[in-house]
Amino acid sequence: MYNGKKIIVVMPAYNAEKTLERTYRELDFSLIDELILVDDYSKDGTVREANKLGIVHTFRHDFNKGYGGNQKTCYNKALKLGGDIIIMLHPDYQYTPKLIPSMVSLIESGLYDVVFASRILGNGARKGGMPLYKYVANRILTFIQNFLMHQKLSEYHTGYRAYSRKVLENINFNNNSDDFIFDNEIVAQIFSKNFEIAEITCPTKYFEEASSINFRRSLKYGMGVLIVSFRYFMHRTCRVPWSKLST
Repeated sequence: MYNGKKIIVVMPAYNAEKTLERTYRELDFSLIDELILVDDYSKDGTVREANKLGIVHTFRHDFNKGYGGNQKTCYNKALKLGGDIIIMLHPDYQYTPKLIPSMVSLIESGLYDVVFASRILGNGARKGGMPLYKYVANRILTFIQNFLMHQKLSEYHTGYRAYSRKVLENINFNNNSDDFIFDNEIVAQIFSKNFEIAEITCPTKYFEEASSINFRRSLKYGMGVLIVSFRYFMHRTCRVPWSKLST
């Protein structure tokens, strides 16, 4: 507990056998009440490694549901366990678990209901090895998204996020895509409900075992981002209905 709030970390996992232990060892279990790992039908020994580490709440999908589908399972299980503050952390060791106390504090204080760990604030992205084409694409997409969504985030594409229970209960995240675009759909839902997002600087690591989508998938994701942002713009400015933003 943190000042009476139940803290749950969720890990959407896919082929994370080689990095899971490093991520796990940096978690502060004096702060974290529950750890949930959802394995999205990995081809390696992710579940075996989770069991070896003693992660009690380990679940495995019967088929690959996709990154968004994995997050849905994570959040639904965290809400069922009574989480007040829920942090999504990838088990691929690309993001450091040492930021969790700061993210939790911003939500518990009541200042914000959502916190993103940004790779773009500071010099963490390129210093950590983010490929140049991904960095440039991130900056271009973020510029367009900020314009269409009338926001000022440094990036929309981080996989390290913390939510208050109130946020997850007030948006229909189960109605989102099961693919990578889930991350941007949930941002649109958050802003639609007038929740604010805080950002903190996050160092990142890019290495062989860290998860990453290929160039073709990146192009598909980029197009999806633009579509989500435009539909949000049309919904907010022209009142064009969009089912993703309905409760």
